Amino acid sequence: MAAEKKPVKITETILRDAHQSLIATRMTTEQMLPIIEKMDKVGYHSVECWGGATFDASLRFLKEDPWERLRKLRAGFKNTKLQMLFRGQNILGYRHYADDVVEYFVQKSIANGIDIIRIFDCLNDLRNLETAVKAANKEKGHAQIALSYTLGDAYTLDYWKQKAKDIESMGADSICIKDMAGLLVPNKATELVTELKKSVKIPIQLHTHYTSGVAAMTYMKAVEAGCDVIDTAMSPFAMGTSQPATEVMVEAFKGSQYDTGFDQNLLAEIADYFRPMRDDALASGLLNPKVMGVDIKTLLYQVPGGMLSNMVSQLKEQHAEDKYYEVLKEIPRVRKDLGEPPLVTPSSQIVGTQAVLNVVMGERYKMMTKETKAVLHGDYGQTAKPFNKEVQKKALGDEKPITCRPADLLKPELDKIKSEMNPEWIQQDEDVLSYALFPQVATEFFKYREAQQTGVDAKAADTKNGAYPV
Repeated sequence: MAAEKKPVKITETILRDAHQSLIATRMTTEQMLPIIEKMDKVGYHSVECWGGATFDASLRFLKEDPWERLRKLRAGFKNTKLQMLFRGQNILGYRHYADDVVEYFVQKSIANGIDIIRIFDCLNDLRNLETAVKAANKEKGHAQIALSYTLGDAYTLDYWKQKAKDIESMGADSICIKDMAGLLVPNKATELVTELKKSVKIPIQLHTHYTSGVAAMTYMKAVEAGCDVIDTAMSPFAMGTSQPATEVMVEAFKGSQYDTGFDQNLLAEIADYFRPMRDDALASGLLNPKVMGVDIKTLLYQVPGGMLSNMVSQLKEQHAEDKYYEVLKEIPRVRKDLGEPPLVTPSSQIVGTQAVLNVVMGERYKMMTKETKAVLHGDYGQTAKPFNKEVQKKALGDEKPITCRPADLLKPELDKIKSEMNPEWIQQDEDVLSYALFPQVATEFFKYREAQQTGVDAKAADTKNGAYPV
């Protein structure tokens, strides 16, 4: 008897995570638009094309309006769902924003063309995701909650199963296992996906990076265990610190019950379009060949590749490169003191910087960064394990840490943000959100836009959703 057909669904990342991981998010809207018609014929589950670092990079480096990019992509993709990455209460910025800003951002993202919002928190504190999920539900968008996958005493199968159940009861439409450091190995993927499928009814998606070299094998085992969707990137921007290649995974499942049915000739045409961009990025030095290799240290030290390179540059600045291995040993100790958080933006930078300080100063916590103190104060939320009480006392003295959802302490701030802006800069409602997230960068962009006289296309801008909540 033939096995029941269960085609695996694919989210294509070339327009967001792939170029964010390999060429510092420098792909322009102009480079994306000519290939959209072909990409729209593939049959992807979704195309991830917005959020993450694309918003900041568009304004800061490319002098492009991210909202205009989204509208142009939406106009081109007639049959494919568009997806974005959203950092919970941080949105796409680097601090917690008040609920009214989070709600307005979600509403505007969906109004301008996003179908699926993947929402995550660096501590897996679900309280930091509540507002975004409710807003996505209200706007009839698909709210996907991503669990930041990591290893450690706290992260047992029971931990993941309980989180999955909590996510389902929060009203999320699907769950993503977000393996940002490439730590999920094939047999563990089988185990994790099998247990999650037993625990919840909503679909399970898997996102990983090729950093440690096991990602394609991990996908194979996850799909066999019942994983519904995987994230891949077209081959010119696949592998290394990006995702496994779309064409390779399509071929791997061909003829099996998980066959995607995608046309390899069409995928080859799409790859041909992106290949010169990769060649140009290599020639200009934008694509560093180092990020294309396998970094097995990721599995040995459980430290994401980006965190390692950051640490090396910090040690160079201090003329302390010889302390590299000492810092590597210190990272897990600091992580434990700070409640064993997953190492993803911004927790990876906080733990890494503190470990460097501890080693270079010759005394642990002689000097603490304000971010380390903020974690120990509870400003980022609740960690999987308790903090080291002595380290917390050293950081806070007699000050009491907070235990509530951090955003409960934030007053509505949308009106205040709008009043700080020069009214001349506001050509569309969305400009207020660009300014809310990156005040200086957005202001520089608004000045540039005025000087170039490249105003917003008023016909395309969202005007019917003027204010939130309605």
